[in-house]
Amino acid sequence: MSDPLDAPYPLDPLVIDRFREQGFIRLKQVLPADLLADYGAEITRLTLALNTETRPLAERDTYDRAFLQVMNLWRHSEKVRRFVFGKRLAGIAARLIGAEGVRLYHDQSLYKEPSGGITPAHADQYYWPFASDKTVTVWIPLQPVPPEMGPLAFFAGSHREAFGRDLPISDESEAAITAAMEARAFPLDEAPYDLGEASFHLGWTFHRAGANRAATPRSVMTMIYFDRDMRVAAPANMMQANDLATWLPGVQPGEPAASPLNPVLFEAA
Repeated sequence: MSDPLDAPYPLDPLVIDRFREQGFIRLKQVLPADLLADYGAEITRLTLALNTETRPLAERDTYDRAFLQVMNLWRHSEKVRRFVFGKRLAGIAARLIGAEGVRLYHDQSLYKEPSGGITPAHADQYYWPFASDKTVTVWIPLQPVPPEMGPLAFFAGSHREAFGRDLPISDESEAAITAAMEARAFPLDEAPYDLGEASFHLGWTFHRAGANRAATPRSVMTMIYFDRDMRVAAPANMMQANDLATWLPGVQPGEPAASPLNPVLFEAA
């Protein structure tokens, strides 16, 4: 029997069309519950072990109340590496963005503590020094995410909206982007997640998450993929300059985005 992490996922062309129209898609039964429990335990263990945030929630700003986050867990655990390098999720990402293959930008564990605050509205690609928009993030809950735990929510169709692309995640981005999305009638999809469900969203899709009002943490693993043939753009802000140095070490603007930290995870046969 094939490993679920590598087994192809059936993706109807109408689903791909919907993804490109909305800028996101939610997919059911992407990974089995027992696999998520197994790998999720290691992801959560490492997140808590490597996290450097020690302040109580009351002493943190909005961004730091949103979640504990640790990147590139794959470099700390062979087990997590197996999860992150799985061809199933990478293959979905490649088909959604119409790429012959995808590379890993980085993984990111997002652990929203009980009473953790909102994740303000933002677009991820504000932070990324890429020359095109062929980027996609998979958001994989490691437990069911009912409304009270703060499921990731998307402004449908907002990936075509220019307003807000210059705003880092903050109280300002939450207020300004939410107001702009409402004024432009982009509906907010804030449905809960079943265990095994995952969402994929484009780099310029605006999204947010509510606070965790539950008594238990909301543990999520994400991977960011980009077109195998992507090139690096000159950083447009200090955040992109930092990302270039951190996640694409040694790569210069105009060159292929292909440092040793960015392996190809999927290529079409």
